[in-house]
Amino acid sequence: MAQSELVFAPLGGIGEIGMNLSIYGLAGVQGRKWLMVDCGVSFAAEEHLPGIDLILPDIRYLIEERRNIVGLVLTHAHEDHMGALIDLWPRLKVPLYATPFAAALFEARRQSEPGAPEIPVNVVPPGGHIALGPFEVDFINVAHSIPESNALAIRTPLGTVLHTGDWKIDPTPLLGAPTDQTKLSALGDQGVLALIGDSTNAVRDGRSPSEADVAKTLAELIRTAPARVAVTTFASHVGRIRAVADAARAAGREVVLVGRAMERVAQVARETGYLDGVQDFRELQSYGYLPPDKVLALCTGSQGEPRAALSRIAEDEHPEVTLTRGDRVIFSSRTIPGNEKAVARVINGLVMQGIEVITDRTHLVHVSGHPRRDELLDMIGWVRPQILIPAHGEALHLAEHAKLARSAGVPDVLVCRNGDLVRLAPGKAEIIDEVPSGRLYKDGALLIDAEASTVAARRRLSFSGVVSVALAVDEKGVLLADPEVELIGIPDTDAGGRPMADIAREAIDEAWQTLPKPRRRDPAEVAEAVRRAVRGAIASRWNKKPICHVHVVTV
Repeated sequence: MAQSELVFAPLGGIGEIGMNLSIYGLAGVQGRKWLMVDCGVSFAAEEHLPGIDLILPDIRYLIEERRNIVGLVLTHAHEDHMGALIDLWPRLKVPLYATPFAAALFEARRQSEPGAPEIPVNVVPPGGHIALGPFEVDFINVAHSIPESNALAIRTPLGTVLHTGDWKIDPTPLLGAPTDQTKLSALGDQGVLALIGDSTNAVRDGRSPSEADVAKTLAELIRTAPARVAVTTFASHVGRIRAVADAARAAGREVVLVGRAMERVAQVARETGYLDGVQDFRELQSYGYLPPDKVLALCTGSQGEPRAALSRIAEDEHPEVTLTRGDRVIFSSRTIPGNEKAVARVINGLVMQGIEVITDRTHLVHVSGHPRRDELLDMIGWVRPQILIPAHGEALHLAEHAKLARSAGVPDVLVCRNGDLVRLAPGKAEIIDEVPSGRLYKDGALLIDAEASTVAARRRLSFSGVVSVALAVDEKGVLLADPEVELIGIPDTDAGGRPMADIAREAIDEAWQTLPKPRRRDPAEVAEAVRRAVRGAIASRWNKKPICHVHVVTV
């Protein structure tokens, strides 16, 4: 492979929100070397994927290529960019690089998971530079909703790629420096081959408001609250945690953290200096002893997670924290698509208790960490790429980002899908091949292939229930005892009030009687005849076809 070639392939994060994983390959006389960027998860919707906890990218291709992977670089510490590491890194064991906050939060997350493997992290200072095989990588600070978010300038002999990660333009962020326009413009002056860019808010006009504006709104809402206040936000949003803490102190309130994820992030933020000057938070047990107008509960559960703090509070099931009529709850967050029902359930539970609920529907209590259209145009103007590939978004977001880039005069705009292998150089950018890609499901302690029958079978179970039949037959084909029948997830009676179990037993008897005697000696023949009869009998009265398992024991 003497011809030098620079390629890009997304294995997650294209055509979807979350599960971000990208690879860059540089081919030459030594073969192709790969650089990985991020390794994230997306979150499963229970109604579509019953029992599944997380969705992870399928890395079978990277396992094959692991000897050629020079490193894995994290852009920032959100779970959709690093949440798959604990499960997938042991299959690769490649060098891992992250800035101090991401490294510390990852280690805290790893320690909280029983049996998690040791995973060494090479810490890169903010604004740092690393050399990984044929790649030179510069970390460029960008504003986002978690500390130390970075765009990556990936320099190669065939040109520089800017991988933006998640970003926005915020002139007044609460933590860290603004997006580094000076470095990005300088990069553009040097020449940028390709920009792989965040598309999450490409459908929204204008600019994202600043975190400083949210802080002002929160301060006023907390100051004017007549009784207890609870605020829920993404646990990883350290800037928002700081804004709430500052507002509480100004209003003479003590902050109580409610939820393990919030406690973990706050601890890491203190260790890394991002909560310097912020008052100590109170122990959870102190909540009930503080006067209503002197306490603020900072809670997990902004997405309606069933066991998170706010969900339990809304159901009046939390062991330490209760709210009553006249208290105020502030959702300082946005609802992630797919979580609308869960969030509505929490809000309705609070409202039914007489609690005032405030969301971004009426107040500026949340802003996105992603760029709107004017910000995307700024980035294009600073960087002036020859190629733009939209990333981090669903199909509509990618299409709108591509249209915007073409209108801004980007010479070559290409929309791709997960698994597409895109040649960036030499020559015109184009999809030249496909690499294996897909999804893995985190199912308890196991990883299963999304193509496996496990989840499809669970969905069928959830819609139609199960009939389990056990028969004992001797070698001559004589039934030795009454069949045992168990119905799971099936109505007790039909429309006329007749027990479904009786209907099933009658179908079994009829199937047995009509089965020729020679065939009764074949357990497989018996099982299939009984299965068809029971399934048909119940379906005729229920209008749904249950799953039917028949176990024939030959004695």
